[in-house]
Amino acid sequence: MHLLCTIHIACIVHSRTPKAHPPTRPEGQEGAAPVESSPPAARPGGIVGILAFAGIVAALTQTLVVPLIAELPKLFETSASNASWVITATLLAAAVATPVAGRLGDMYGKRRMLLLSLVPLVLGSVVCALSSSVVPMIAGRGLQGLGMGVVPLGISLLRDVVPAEKLGPSIAIMSASMGVGGALGLPFAAAIAENTSWRVLFWVVAVLALAVGALILALVPGDRPAARSGRFDLPGAVGLGAALICLLLAVSKGADWGWGSATTLTLFAAVVVLLPAWGWWELRLTDPLVDLRVTARPQVLMTNTASILVGFAMYAQSLVVPQLLQLPGATGYGLGQSMLAMGLWMAPAGLMMMAMSPVGAKLSAAKGPKVTLAVGSLLIAAGYGLSVPLIGSDSPWSLLVVTLVCNSGVGFAYGAMPALIMGAVPQSETASANSFNALMRSIGTSFAAAVIGVVLARMTTDFGGFPLPSEDGFRAAMLIGCGVGLAAAVVAALIPVRPATAPLRPAATGPAAVPEATEATEAKA
Repeated sequence: MHLLCTIHIACIVHSRTPKAHPPTRPEGQEGAAPVESSPPAARPGGIVGILAFAGIVAALTQTLVVPLIAELPKLFETSASNASWVITATLLAAAVATPVAGRLGDMYGKRRMLLLSLVPLVLGSVVCALSSSVVPMIAGRGLQGLGMGVVPLGISLLRDVVPAEKLGPSIAIMSASMGVGGALGLPFAAAIAENTSWRVLFWVVAVLALAVGALILALVPGDRPAARSGRFDLPGAVGLGAALICLLLAVSKGADWGWGSATTLTLFAAVVVLLPAWGWWELRLTDPLVDLRVTARPQVLMTNTASILVGFAMYAQSLVVPQLLQLPGATGYGLGQSMLAMGLWMAPAGLMMMAMSPVGAKLSAAKGPKVTLAVGSLLIAAGYGLSVPLIGSDSPWSLLVVTLVCNSGVGFAYGAMPALIMGAVPQSETASANSFNALMRSIGTSFAAAVIGVVLARMTTDFGGFPLPSEDGFRAAMLIGCGVGLAAAVVAALIPVRPATAPLRPAATGPAAVPEATEATEAKA
């Protein structure tokens, strides 16, 4: 019901805009790929609602197994270390698939790749639902991770199928869908896990993903593949994937394996070798997987740097607040809430992201997305700062206030970052640039998990013979989040945004005629 309400809200925001039409081939562009065949365009509000629904389903998939973490070793008769791969597999697959899906979207059409990304999401959900041991469960979660390019592809598609005057609010709503899906996922998954079979969780996601695909096929218009003809950079994809797997494995499993262990150090050493080699390869190509020359432009580079910091700051409170809500009240700072109650206390924060997205879009329209990103980062820092004196209070309402303030800032920031990226890259690279930006946020969340995990593991207190994170440990974690939020605000303030000029191509009659930033019109170095 919450998902349907979200779609309805998005439709209302855009209900009075004219119908969008698929973009036409620009005059004088020889050899351009034909426009992908598609159904008649729906109203822009309907398109945004459908794509936001897709983002919610993708985010829901990521939080699906959180209530099952403690039960996974028992369910599959395996060790806790093996069971942790149920989460790690999704992280690794998503990191590899997201930039690949973005590049293929630029080459063959974003709508087409959006539909293809839903296929492993459905298949992975079915495999997980039918699993009776940990190996197929890990494989299914890996397949689900391959579908995580849905959100950046959807944001990039908006540039082609939504009128230019509605693009800012549309991006904000689409970006906020990630928070809504994550927030609704916790209570939804906890309620199902407590009252019925855990397999129902995955069947529900499979049905929702099929529904998204049907809606996109029926109502979302196709886009024109904008990238120049050329081969897909398979060696670049393999090289980046290998480097990302080594980096994220070292960061996410380093605490379990030991930060000084041979395995962890070898993985970090591999990253040091692989990333420069990959960069050298990409700079040699005419059609690389990631155009590092565009990525090195100050506006893009600084936005991606801020994205890492925002991803860190967003995720840190997601690691701290649920633990504070669930730890026993006898600790003096825990609130003794059940998993379901914890999810319900966390849900309003995700909905706040959706509620604040129109406000952030208006601020971006008035002052520019750079200002919105800086304001959002300051709000995140303020939420963390507010939490420090509230830890140890005996009411969950205090933590609710903290999450509402933090996620208001996240809503501002997540809507501003794609706008900054798309304002600085050519239209032929919007999907790959947005996917790379999404990857930066994911790297930020991975580092947050590692850093906060180390802090809470080192600062413990004895409770009935068991070590638990101490009250000072939680305060230290929140202060780190505050500092990272402030750093993100500083980086955002330094982003050198150049004013938009005339469109790159002749004016078109459809919504694709979106002005490019000055730097986006420059020839590649």
